[in-house]
Amino acid sequence: MARPRPHTRQLRFPLVLLGILLALTGCSSSVVRAMGPASMMQRGGHAATRCPAPRHVPGTVLRVSLMDMRHPSMMGSHRRMMLRAAPGTVPAGTVTIVATNLGSRRHELVVLPLESWQNVGQRATDSGGKVLERGSLAEASRACGPGAGTGLRPGTTGWVRLDLAPGRYELVCNEPRHYASGMYAELVVS
Repeated sequence: MARPRPHTRQLRFPLVLLGILLALTGCSSSVVRAMGPASMMQRGGHAATRCPAPRHVPGTVLRVSLMDMRHPSMMGSHRRMMLRAAPGTVPAGTVTIVATNLGSRRHELVVLPLESWQNVGQRATDSGGKVLERGSLAEASRACGPGAGTGLRPGTTGWVRLDLAPGRYELVCNEPRHYASGMYAELVVS
């Protein structure tokens, strides 16, 4: 008698969690190659990493994971969005930010300075649910490449190199309504 296949919803969360942990430790590309893309599938058939991060980059490397996950609830399901940066503090100077989209929607990463009186997650948004990018220092939104582009497709990585002075910065996903859904993090440069 054939064993029934496990329900994919039961498997999705552990695989997504594994992908998040691997991305934060910088091991996701090698594990995906070793396990094969089929073992790291997410909703919509996207592998956790479709293009590798640059191997040799100048300065400090900051890894950012962009995620969205569907969570069932009593009222149907809702989507939880997160932006995680590791480490949260870097030394001043050259920093290469490597952003990986581990979700199922398009994301991007924008770096904005924080004034001493500002807190993360409290920027005003326009009617389209985006923060003003005036004063932005950099953007990583080119899938499998450096700099600005049309957004990081699911499973892709983008990066940007910049020189950061000591201070506080806010990392945001500025796709419509993603900021209000929790896609922001503070970066401290010492």
